[in-house]
Amino acid sequence: MEKDDRIKYALEHTELVRAPRQELDTFGSSVIDYYVVTELVGNLSVVRDGKVVAERPKIVTPAYLVNVEGFSEQAKRYISMMARERPDESGIFYRYKNEPGGMNVVSEPIRQVINKLSSQIEEQHNPLSTIIKGVEELWDVSLLMFIYELTNKSVRTNMAEFNRRGFLDIDASGVPQGARDYIEELFAQASRNLSRAPELVVELNRWGIFPEYQDRFFALFRRE
Repeated sequence: MEKDDRIKYALEHTELVRAPRQELDTFGSSVIDYYVVTELVGNLSVVRDGKVVAERPKIVTPAYLVNVEGFSEQAKRYISMMARERPDESGIFYRYKNEPGGMNVVSEPIRQVINKLSSQIEEQHNPLSTIIKGVEELWDVSLLMFIYELTNKSVRTNMAEFNRRGFLDIDASGVPQGARDYIEELFAQASRNLSRAPELVVELNRWGIFPEYQDRFFALFRRE
């Protein structure tokens, strides 16, 4: 089976058995406990667990994303095109980190394993726990599909909350109010701990506004 066909097969045979009971936090990080259950052969099932850490959603514009690392060349070309056409259109950027846990092979049918996990989660009362029925050889594709769907489900609520607080309002420099507020948070953190200064510089450069803040930034290092 060709690679694309295998991925398509995995997506078609992925089932979100138990979705999280709440969406991604708008103003903080979210930690999702996941279980990916796959069928190995016969009555042998595989259970993989771990955590997906969704960092606090960031308000961005296409002009900001042009300066973010990690995109492919094709993606960068698309972002650059959007930055030219709609440089000040606000959006939300989500960043995730997968923290794999363990893997266990269980001598039970997959549905029986899923039912036991569901009961366990109900007892733990964790609203951000999820169970995904995936495909063994491409279980990580099943996990990525879940992350994509979770983002789609959360983005409308997150955008509405940002908009209600005026965080999406763009100033004359093309910077959303929410981004300005985040920069102020980084200044406050850097003033207490200079190890946060590099993160502040990166954020200012991504928005192209370091010259606007440079005197204030360098003053962090001149304190007695």
